[in-house]
This record gives sequence, structure tokens and C-alpha cells, in this order.
Amino acid sequence: MKILVTVKEVGTVEDEFDIEGTTIADRSLNVDLNEWDDYAIEEAVQLQEAGIADEVVAVTIGPEDCEQTIRQALAKGADRAIRVWDDAIADSDLLDVGAKTEILGAVVEDEAPDLVLTGVQADDDSFGATGVSVADAVGYEWAAVVNHLEREFDDAVSLRRELEGGVEELTTVELPAVLTIQTGINEPRYASLRGIRQAQRKELAVADLAELGIDEDTVEPTLELTEMYEPESESDVTVWEGGADDTASELAALLREKGVAQ
Repeated sequence: MKILVTVKEVGTVEDEFDIEGTTIADRSLNVDLNEWDDYAIEEAVQLQEAGIADEVVAVTIGPEDCEQTIRQALAKGADRAIRVWDDAIADSDLLDVGAKTEILGAVVEDEAPDLVLTGVQADDDSFGATGVSVADAVGYEWAAVVNHLEREFDDAVSLRRELEGGVEELTTVELPAVLTIQTGINEPRYASLRGIRQAQRKELAVADLAELGIDEDTVEPTLELTEMYEPESESDVTVWEGGADDTASELAALLREKGVAQ
């Protein structure tokens, strides 16, 4: 069995940051592996360690600068990686779900994996739709927000997934399939020093749109980012330090002032 895992480098910010136009200033921005994708990588590697998968391939869309982040997937156990980049992608202000579907769908068609694992969503844009959209494009079965996989595979996989209101669904999905992985499904490992060294020697192939048979027009965004701003707080927060005996009277006074208590 071959497993393909989609991974993404995302921007992270601290509590204080600066906005320049429609982007966060570089000085306020750090990058890291998307949290949900980290769980997807771990699940794929565990399936390989259990003897279910023969190969784990990671794929990402990003420039050369993101390679060290993507190599985290290799350091944690993926066998090889694919990075897709093109001038047409670089010129796009916002890579929306449709464009990602075209690109990742082409990689799936080329690699023909039995199982595709994606994170439920990305920390930065939070679309939460790419995995299911890719499944639809390539004609794979799918299940979203998966929080448990059984370790017995045949032509199908039994799983548990989250629904609204805290409800869980037990279901079986036929292979090939795309599963979007929820945080908490496992405990992502730290990359060992040995794994980091090995990652530098593992294959990281680079492909452009032409090599994947994708027309540049298909990555033109259908969404436009018009403004970015930090929302104003609608209410103030009062914090008291000390034990209950010290702060109870202050809390009572505030509640009376707000008309909550008499």
C-alpha cells in the first residue's frame, strides 16, 4: 500500500504583530509545519510501522524556502517528498481550494496511492475543504474529520470520525480513499537527530505545472483578498490576581456594577 500525505508550511504569529496591506509583516511572521498535517504524517508512519503501508510519500505546494519545513515529514518517517512550485503559483495572491485541488489532484493521479491523508484544515487559511475536494476530483471515496483508524486494512478501512455536536460516526470507507485527519488521533513524534540527518539524504523531487499537465489558467484565484485587519475586541476582560478570598469581593462589586448580581 502506498500512502500520500499532503503537507503545508503555514505562517505563525505571536500575540503582537504588524499588518502591511493585505499581509502580515515578515518581521512578525514565523513558519512551521501545519498542525493538522503533523497528525496526518504520524498516522501514515504508524501504518507503515504496522506493516500496512509499504511507502509514505509527502507532497506540498510551496517555494524552495519551505523545503526545510517539509523535510520534517521526511525526518519523521516519510520515504520521499514532492514539492510543487511554478511562477504562475508565485504570482497568485491567494491559492484557493480550486487551485490546490488541480495541483494535488494531478499528483494523486500520477502517484496512484491507495490512501491519501490530509489535515482537516490549515492553520492559516482554514478552508477545511481541500481534502474532500481532491477526493471528488480524482474519484476516490472519502471521510472527513477522522479521529481513529483501525489497523486492519483489506479493500476498505474502518474508522471513526467527528460529527457536529460531539457525535462520532463509525463507518467503513472503500479504498482508494482520501481521509482528512483530526488533531488528537495520535501523538505526533519529534524528529530524532538520526531522522533529521536521514531526511537530508531522502528524495525531494520538484515539479512544475507543465510536468503535472496543468494549465496555468487553472491556478488563477477565484477569491480576492481585499483587506486584512485585527478585529477590535467587543468586550474588556478584567483579571484579578490572588486567591478566592482576596478576589471574591472585587468580583462581586464588578457583577453588581454590570447589573448581573444584586
